[in-house]
Order: sequence, then C-alpha cells, then structure tokens
Amino acid sequence: MKERLVVIGNGMAGCRAVEEVLARDPDRFAVTIFGAEPRVNYNRIMLSPVLAGEKTFDEIVINGPDWYAGNGVTLVSGDPVVAIDTLTRTVTARSGHVEPYDKLLIATGSDPFIIPVPGNSLPGVVTFRDLDDVDKMLSAAEQGGDAVVIGGGLLGLEAAHGLSLRGMKVTVVHLMPTLMERQLDEAAGWLLRQELERRGQTILTGANTKAILEADGRVAGVELEDGTRLHADIVVMAVGIRPATALAKAAGLAVERGILVDDHMVTSDPNVLAVGECVQHRGACYGLVAPLWDMCRSLAGYLTDAPQGYEGSATSTKLKVSGIDLFSAGDFSGGDGAQDIVMRDAARGVYKRVVLRDNKVVGAVLYGDTADGNWYFDLLKKGEDVSPIREALIFGQAFASGGALSDPNAAVAALPDDAEICGCNGVSKGQVVGCINAGAHSLDAVRSQCKASASCGSCTGLVEKLLAITLGGEVESGPKPMCKCTSFTHDDVRRNVVDKGLKAIPQVMQELHWTTPDGCSSCRPALNYYLLCAWPGEYVDDQQSRFVNERLHANIQKDGTYSVVPRMWGGLTNPRELRAIADVVEKYNAPMVKVTGGQRLDIFGIRKEDLPAVWADLNAAGMVSGHAYGKSLRTVKTCVGSEWCRFGTQDSTGLGVKIERMTWGSWMPHKFKIAVSGCPRNCAEATIKDFGVVCVDSGYELHIGGNGGIHVRATDLLTKVATEEEAMTMCAAFIQLYREDAHYLERTAPWVERKGVDWVRAQLLDDPDAVGRLARRFHYSQRFSQDDPWAARAAGERRDLHAHLAEVRPLQLENA
Repeated sequence: MKERLVVIGNGMAGCRAVEEVLARDPDRFAVTIFGAEPRVNYNRIMLSPVLAGEKTFDEIVINGPDWYAGNGVTLVSGDPVVAIDTLTRTVTARSGHVEPYDKLLIATGSDPFIIPVPGNSLPGVVTFRDLDDVDKMLSAAEQGGDAVVIGGGLLGLEAAHGLSLRGMKVTVVHLMPTLMERQLDEAAGWLLRQELERRGQTILTGANTKAILEADGRVAGVELEDGTRLHADIVVMAVGIRPATALAKAAGLAVERGILVDDHMVTSDPNVLAVGECVQHRGACYGLVAPLWDMCRSLAGYLTDAPQGYEGSATSTKLKVSGIDLFSAGDFSGGDGAQDIVMRDAARGVYKRVVLRDNKVVGAVLYGDTADGNWYFDLLKKGEDVSPIREALIFGQAFASGGALSDPNAAVAALPDDAEICGCNGVSKGQVVGCINAGAHSLDAVRSQCKASASCGSCTGLVEKLLAITLGGEVESGPKPMCKCTSFTHDDVRRNVVDKGLKAIPQVMQELHWTTPDGCSSCRPALNYYLLCAWPGEYVDDQQSRFVNERLHANIQKDGTYSVVPRMWGGLTNPRELRAIADVVEKYNAPMVKVTGGQRLDIFGIRKEDLPAVWADLNAAGMVSGHAYGKSLRTVKTCVGSEWCRFGTQDSTGLGVKIERMTWGSWMPHKFKIAVSGCPRNCAEATIKDFGVVCVDSGYELHIGGNGGIHVRATDLLTKVATEEEAMTMCAAFIQLYREDAHYLERTAPWVERKGVDWVRAQLLDDPDAVGRLARRFHYSQRFSQDDPWAARAAGERRDLHAHLAEVRPLQLENA
C-alpha cells in the first residue's frame, strides 16, 4: 500500500517537490495537494508579465489538470488547510474535510507585509502575491487614473511597470534612498531610477508613508511623513514578505522567522517536512525561486531514500521589466577585505561592478549589459580564485579567457558543463547541450524536454546561443507551434482540418499526433473555433473547450458575480428595454449599471444562480445577449447621422443597425468591434475599430484593422463604395476572410499587420468574385450562429446551469 503524502500548498514549491519525488519513485506515495486558490499550479514569478499584458494566465500555468490526473495526484483546490494534528497525523481543511497522512509537506509560502498605517485595509489597497491581486490591479487599470506603489523593490517596480503599461499614472514610494537596495548599489539604483522616470513613472525615495487616505469609503490617496499628499485610485503594497508560519506554529512545530528545517527539509516533527518561502534553514529565509528548487531536490532525495543535504543557496536577481537589463548576485556591501572592480560606459548606460574578497568573487552588479551575469554567478558559487584573470575580469568572460570579443557566442561556449544556465529550473549547460544533441533542435523543444528557459524566460538568450553553438546552421526556426501539445502551427492545423476533413477535436488530435491525451487550455479553444469556422452546420460546438465567460454567457467579475450586457442594436434602445433593465437591476439587487463605450448598458453584480432568470426577464422584453463575453461581434457603434445631425451625410444609425443585425452571433478569432460614423468628423470613432464605416457625401469609406486598446492602431483604408448594400457585403466578406485566416486570439490589428494591408486588399479586390464568395460563406455560417444563447439557457434547453458551473477546468481562469 502506498504511503500517504499530503502537501499543504499548490504553489511552485509544493508542486515542484512532488515532481521531484515522482521523478525518483513514482509509485511510492499517494499524493494529495491542498491549495488555497481555486486554480491549478501556476508560475508566480510570471505574474508581472501577466500584469503588463505580455502573457496570459494560460501561458504561466505550470501543472494543468492533465498533470494531476496523469500522475495520480489528488488536487483539493480552493479549500485551504486550517489545522494540523501531528498526533493523529491528519489535516483539516476549511470545508471540514479531514485527510490523514504518513508524511506531510508544508509549502505555505509567504504572506505580504502590510505596513501598519491608518487606512491600510481600505478597498483599493492591494498586495502583489497572486492572480487575484493581479485581477484587482487590472480592474483598477481599466478605469485609468493614478496608482501609488509603496515599495521600490523587485515586486514593487514590476507592479509599477505593469500598471504604467496599462495606462495608469504611477508613483513609486520607497522608504530607502536606493531602489532595490538589497540587490543594487547606489550607482545601479540611480541608473534604474533614471530609466523608470524616463518612462513616465514618478519615483520618490527616502519617503515614509504616514497614512492611506479615504474618500467615499475607499482609497483616495497616500500621505507621506513630510506632509506630501498623493492622489491614488489604487495603492499597491509591495514592501516585503513574511514566511507563512501560522499553521505550523499552531501545530506545535518549531518556528522562528520561518519553519525550522534541517538539511533534508525535515521540521521538528520527523513526519512533517517543509519547503519554500515558509522555511528557515541555517538561519536564512529565501524569497527567490532558485533556492526553492534546491530545497525540493534535497527533500525528494530524503523521501525516496537517496538523501542529499541542502547547504543553502547563493542567489541572483533579474528585474522582469522589458527593456531594462539588470543583474545582481551575492554580497556587494563591501567592508573589510572587499575590493571593487568597476566599469562605467555613460554613453550606453552601462554599469558593472564586481566585488572580490580573498581573490574570489563575492558579489556582482550589472546594469545595461548583463551578458556575463551567469559567468560571474558561476565564479561566485564555486568560489574560484580569479587572480590569474583579475585584470580582465570586468570586461567579461570572452576577454578574460582570451576569446575573441567579436564572437558573441564565445562567452557561452567557454562556460563549463556544470555552469547553471537556467536558475529557475536548475538546468546546467551540460544538460541543455545533452538535450540538444538528443534531438531538441529548437527553443520550444529544449523548453519542453529539460525546462531551460521555460519559467521566467530570462535565460532564453543563453539557450539560443547554445543551440547556435551546438547545431551551427541547423537550428530549427520558423513559426511557433500552436502549443506544446503539437509541433503544428495554427496555419498547419487550419489547413489540415479542411484538407483532411477533420470534424471533431479527438479526430484532429489523433490525425495530427497530439502529444497529450486531451490537449490543453491553449489548443482546445483554438481547435473548437477552427472546427466551427470550417464546418458550419456540421460541427457541434464543444462547450467544455470554451472559456468560462463563453460557457456561461456572462462576464465573470473578481468577486465571483457576473455582468450581463444585453444587445442594443446600433446603440438604440426604447422604453420597454429600459424598463426591463431597470426591473432586473432592482429585482436582483445589481449594485451597478454602467454605460459602456459600445453604447450599451452593463449590469454588474448578478449572482450566478440568478443568471437564467435575468436572461429570461430580458428576453421577455425582446432583448438578446450582447456577447460582451465572446470572441465574437461585440458592438456596432453609431452616431445619429443624417437623420438628426446637421453634419451627417448618410443614415449612419440605420446602417449600423443593419450591420449589427447581419453580423451578431458570429464566432471569430477574437472580439470584433464595428462603428459607423455619419461624416468625417467621426463621432463613432470608426477609425479605431476592427471594421469602420465613415460616411461621406459620395458614399462610404471602409476601414479595417483598428484597435483602441493598450496599443492604439488607426485603421487602414480598405476601399470606398457607393451604396449601403456594397458596404454591408464588403463588411461580411472582410469578416469571413479574417475568420478563415487569422489565428485564434489574434485581433484584426495584428492580423492585418502580419499579413499586410496590401494582401488583404488583394484578397478582396483583385478578384471581382472574391467578395461575393466570402460574403456568401459568411451568411451561410450565420444561419447556424444567430441563435440567442440566453433564450436557450433560460428555457432550460441545455443542461443544468449549476452542474455546468460546478465543473472546474483551467479554461475558467481566462478573462474575456
């Protein structure tokens, strides 16, 4: 009978420890993991790119549902353990569930430190530790305004960077005189501050927070000790972390700053182990990921009878802010016996400092040029005598080892096989090269086989250089595969679906040799869309391959409620519809109704159990779903046009209503917005929409590929037509071309830029029959798309909503 291993914590440390145990002895333990968050395991160090819009949640998932199922691991998510009984060897979850164990692993991580000032618990004050925190920041950023980030360390600066990219005006308040003072010296901190200020952030160092200010029951600003007041729509606390030890302490385990562990990660109870940010080992607590992996390896060795003691870790730091090259490692505090070697290049903004003690590297700070960071870190960890190369040390490995400075790969080639390439996953140069020699001839192949560069991605350049060195001109390049489940690209899959007549997701996976049994949360929604697009009327939509918003036909909000947006054709409404909306708001206690930018009313705060009744009430007034949650047509925005406006040249409102009634319900690669402006004054903002119509005296100018989001893109002029009918036909043809060619989750703006506007024009205008053919295919597909999902659900034609909601799948974590 297997031993029972219970893990408290579904984060990076807990799951990595289980991975290490399974890799050594997969049949020894029956593993149960308790997670506080209602999610699978994801890469917390990549929350910053998620906040910045550089990655999605799906892209940072480490262990999806297939991993748990495939390894026989039981995941209890969203139900944290609240008590440990070391006498009966059981844990009790918040739900009351009791789980026995033979061995218990505590991986509770850390808690954010909240500075004890008035107002620190106001709504709008957030931390930066998990995905919920990111969602709160994204919600605030959608409203714009001012953000104050308290803390100028790693997390604080990454939060500030993300909020700034999201359009907020950001002020960083830091108590110490130097940003990232634990990782940077004054010179590097100054360079960093200059760059951040150049990007539009306000940096206040030596600033002590006195209070969080309130207005109307929520955060309104920050008051500093010197009397300065800063307006704030959101305040991010990023001043530090503390090991999460409360559970262990209540169980009677030995705790100081962290849970005390020995070199095998065993606590004061021999049946209880601990790993990660919650532990204290030899007096040290670690908040970086690389030491956690070392701990996990030692723990797994102990549990599988192959002990390898953990002796502590040297740490290095890189800031995950795009365009800023920064590296720090070891001790750069100086002191007796320390020697500094410094090089500055003001023109390039480069600063390098290497700290020696007893002719050994003990610290390094690099800013602006971090290419030799891994080399310095390797010298530091090994404690090598650098006397023979001391004079050339600051110029980098290639120069110090006599290599040619002109060869960018010389430094990497000179690294020993045991040099660490990927600190996040503990992968050495020898392991990467071995992986490449075994057949991994592309970056994605290396990532999937040995995990080098698969976490934070900061070592991607090193891995690419190793590919170039090892393979020469044989490095595989080209389009990125659709996901890690397949070597096929999106275009390959779409072509094969049509050419091979593939009409079901399992059939596609079988025919195209998927490497996973059921795909993943990246490829399944894409396959579902490609099949819908290719085979209208034949393929049956797979609801379980859709994200939660599309499955429930409403937008899930951060508090677990939903927002409901009924369609208003061309932005028009009437008394009956308005009364129905008002009645719904009152009847279901909706806390807010918002006029959207798409000329509709958004009803917030609807409980999930009330959704069918809300849909039924709105349906009774003749309203249908506005698909505000969908990868589909969202709105057709209009101005009043010639019917009312003295500047209007055509009936823009009427045309907008006709276009919306023609295009609603169509599933597309991404959300799609249309606008019709009645004159070149463009009140409907048609030139930043996916498809825009600008009415002029002689007809209609048709525009494509606009985007009003984070990266604003003005449309390209497609063509000009004389009649409404021509405008509607061209609109249908353009949408169908986009539907049939674009990659899933690719908006029209990047699609047009990728394909080229000349290519789009050629597809639509060079062949006189092309527009008609595409438009006919679009109208045919609409025969199977223009049904109101609200009406079907409200009438009970689909399976029970509550059963539908109870299914926990990774796709539910995607925000629409």
